[in-house]
Amino acid sequence: RQNQQQLISNIAQAINGEYTAVQCYAKLIEQAPTNEEKRQIREIRRDEEKHLRQFSRIYRSLTGRQPSPQQIEDCPTNYRRGIEAAFKDERDTADFYQDIAEQSTDPFIQQTFRRASADEQNHAVWFLYFMTKRR
Repeated sequence: RQNQQQLISNIAQAINGEYTAVQCYAKLIEQAPTNEEKRQIREIRRDEEKHLRQFSRIYRSLTGRQPSPQQIEDCPTNYRRGIEAAFKDERDTADFYQDIAEQSTDPFIQQTFRRASADEQNHAVWFLYFMTKRR
């Protein structure tokens, strides 16, 4: 029961994180200096929207309630700060999703969060690449 509450709380946090990323990446797309970067961030944002849908479905199945996602941090105001923040966030989130996968005993939840963790690692690599291009 305690574990289940912690799992639900972590999933709610993941939902807020994905929701925030979707909002901030929309701004990043506008700020991106090249079409390649715009296209890649658009693709990353689509992944985040997919995670948001998947996690919301899991949350609903565990609680019987619809989640109400909230933006948990402000988006950086310029591109360089935005990609640095995105890199750090994606890197930390990859670890957090691994923890959620290990916390759950449900194979579907485990698989969903492991796959999302792999996506986040991939996103971190892209943002790191964009950071090195800006140096």
